[in-house]
Amino acid sequence: MLEYEDLIKIKRHDPSEKHKRMSINNRSAQFAAFKSLTGYEDKIKENERVTTKKIILEEERKEQINRIINNISDEFVEIEYFVKDKYKDGGKYITITNKIKRIDYINKKIELINKIKINIDDIINIKIENKPIYE
Repeated sequence: MLEYEDLIKIKRHDPSEKHKRMSINNRSAQFAAFKSLTGYEDKIKENERVTTKKIILEEERKEQINRIINNISDEFVEIEYFVKDKYKDGGKYITITNKIKRIDYINKKIELINKIKINIDDIINIKIENKPIYE
């Protein structure tokens, strides 16, 4: 007789007698990576994002832009303007081409037909475009 023969003959315990077996997905979830610092990667990405400082225009350039705005009537324009960042100092410059819906001289805003409102003071360049062929 072997030394551990009595142990070999013992019936193996079956946990399914009392509990249902866990699915493979649930079992694998136990060993999934754990992120102890939630939001840390988002903060790193936010810090890596680059913003630009707003350009302060000279009075002569501001007057040129105002003259162009005063001469616009129901035309397509290409406007380059500054958009302030919500979270960091600075922002970015965006160029958009669209038709002007109205100009609010009191609040110093231009409203485009796509409902975007642009502060006149944020504009650094504006040009009148030719009408597209499809319109």
